[in-house]
Amino acid sequence: MTRSALSVRRVEGIGEGSLVGTLSRLLQLTCEAVLVFDGAGRVLLVNDEAAELFGPERGQVGADVRLLFPASDEPDPLVAPFDPADLTFPLDGSMALVDCAGASGRLVSVRVRCDAVNAPGETYLLVALAADEDARAGREGERALDDLRRANHRLSGTLKIVLDTIDSTDIADLFERVLEELTQTMEADGTIVYLAESDGFHLRGVSSGLAGEKIARFMPFGRSVERLAIREGRAVRLRVCPPTGDALRQGRLTTREVVNEDTHEVLRMKSALLPPFTSFIPVPVWFGGQVIAIIEVGWRRLRPVAKEDARLLDSVAHYLSVQLAGAFTTFRAQRADRLAALATDVREELLSYVGDGDEGAAARFFDVLAEVGDELEAAVVRMRVNASQRIVVADLPLTGTRELPLDLDDFVASYLVDGVAVAPIVPDSPLNAYLRDLGEPCLGAVIDFGALEGNRLCGMALRPDGAEPFDELELEFLRELAVDVRDIARGAVAREQEKRISQALQTGMRNELQKVEGLTAQAVYSSATKAASVGGDFYDLIRLPDHRACVIMGDVSGKGVEAASVSAAVKTALGAYAWEGLAPARMVRSLNDFLLGFSRLETFATLFVGIIDLATGTMRYCSAGHPPALFIRSDAQEISILDVQSGVVGAFHDISYQDGVVSFDPGDVLLLYTDGTTEARDPSGAFFGEEGLRDMVMRESADGKPFEGFVGRLLSTLDDFTGHSLEDDVAMVALRFDGLPGGVGAGPGEKGAAHAGMTASRGD
Repeated sequence: MTRSALSVRRVEGIGEGSLVGTLSRLLQLTCEAVLVFDGAGRVLLVNDEAAELFGPERGQVGADVRLLFPASDEPDPLVAPFDPADLTFPLDGSMALVDCAGASGRLVSVRVRCDAVNAPGETYLLVALAADEDARAGREGERALDDLRRANHRLSGTLKIVLDTIDSTDIADLFERVLEELTQTMEADGTIVYLAESDGFHLRGVSSGLAGEKIARFMPFGRSVERLAIREGRAVRLRVCPPTGDALRQGRLTTREVVNEDTHEVLRMKSALLPPFTSFIPVPVWFGGQVIAIIEVGWRRLRPVAKEDARLLDSVAHYLSVQLAGAFTTFRAQRADRLAALATDVREELLSYVGDGDEGAAARFFDVLAEVGDELEAAVVRMRVNASQRIVVADLPLTGTRELPLDLDDFVASYLVDGVAVAPIVPDSPLNAYLRDLGEPCLGAVIDFGALEGNRLCGMALRPDGAEPFDELELEFLRELAVDVRDIARGAVAREQEKRISQALQTGMRNELQKVEGLTAQAVYSSATKAASVGGDFYDLIRLPDHRACVIMGDVSGKGVEAASVSAAVKTALGAYAWEGLAPARMVRSLNDFLLGFSRLETFATLFVGIIDLATGTMRYCSAGHPPALFIRSDAQEISILDVQSGVVGAFHDISYQDGVVSFDPGDVLLLYTDGTTEARDPSGAFFGEEGLRDMVMRESADGKPFEGFVGRLLSTLDDFTGHSLEDDVAMVALRFDGLPGGVGAGPGEKGAAHAGMTASRGD
């Protein structure tokens, strides 16, 4: 049996399923007072006649039967243990004339028959009828008046519904008044209304008596009581069967049996889709040959529901069809207006992030989408995609990071329009089942924005199991929102590209070392590209205010003019960041965003950026995937490695960068180099390596060799090692810290502080 079908069986005659309904109807129709009590004297069942005869206090379930038929010689019958033989009437089914405690408190003569019932336990059935003919006639008259009163109540309630809903334009007011008046007219415990959408019936109103009740917000087509009501084409009288002992022992009741009182069909339905009633009537509302709504009127306790009540509700639904059709149109228009206003607010918020210098529109999108999720009553989940391995990972709200059983390209293929897709997650789909089994929200949509700033941006908006799926209006709202985000992000990237590129063109493509008081600098560059004198390696020394300077060393992937043009832009951008006073790690982070948006190629770079403060004798630096800088003490007896390292630049969006800090004394030397230095090979293929570099630096720094020509001697040694055949660009920069005139800055006695100063700090 498919999951979409209802489980149906039929019981005939007075057998299973119809017995309880038949007995209930019999108790309602009979003029005799009927009650059932057990071997302990407790009343188990009373009909309306019994409650009327004995009064509401005594004639109720749980009362002691001896209080209803007191013995004249026992002022307090409850003192002694209950014994059926002590009752004032026989228990063999024969008739007896006895006195009972009437509703007024006086004794009333009644004719009684009582007999044991063949059932588990000790059970007795008692039937009583007033002995006085006038009393019986009076009771018959009261019953007739009750029936007339009920009919008048139904008629006046129906007329009130008609009069109150004529020309109604306020949908909220219409639903509220109709639901309350239907509940009062039918003397019911509550009324619920669902409106039809393309995917099923969505909850649109409940009467006040159901406040706080758990009610299904959505009924899929063909899986609940609406299917039965539509098939019959009219109101259907239904009763929810009590669970069996086996079902109770299994724990949670996921399904319940429901009896059609007209056909004796027994249907098995999902508990979550049933209203909070025991007896109820689902009523289809037809308009133009289509069911546009389902109204459910019900009672919490089991009660016989008359056919006349069902026919009356059909008449009310027929009248309300025109009003509900208009209300449905109004509701959709109002909903569309609210979503349009929300879309405008989201666009304005996203645009406010463009050009803020910190995070662009795409990076801030999920913060904004979380606010949208609040409005849509949905959880927002971010997804990450590994395109090469076709793996999709989501940060689920309850169980954390999970790999989803999802081929994203296949899932969104049929919903893809201009690179953007909003694909619904429908009930019983594989993704829905996977999330539901985890206990996660499992209904909603996957939103794919395509590639933004080099990465594929996608996520999910999810509602809990049993909630209503996104309707057409909400899905269209998400599609428009996705397009807005994509366009805003692309525009932001394009504007940022234009700004940075123009800065690079203004500066040019030359490496230079500016003169900085307190520093002696020298550099060397050797390109492995024979046909050009430029390449991807670059360096710079920039003089800044307040006795500060910025030293830059970098290596862009690739060779030749193409790599050099990117390196020039990078160098210029870093210069601009340095003048803005940014910390090195913050500079590198901004550059990372720039590279991801600027280059159409898969270009990345390694960088060393240092901000030197000559007044305090410290340098704060960020080494992003770059070979570790060497720090040579003034006595040439110690070489330290600046080992605070971060990842490369221009490869990933979500990457953090760290600052390191080092203190220096006059005479200390900083050596920066690119990986072409350590990766140089001799004719046999052996690498020069970091150890070879350290040995070379020690030799060229020792024995009183002058600092002048230091990097030239290093390059000459490297060139000899390779047999004058470098395979990669080589760049080296050496800075000697001379100190400021007048003794400003670090002094000769502070080498201990220099060692302690090599620390790392978070930069972004």
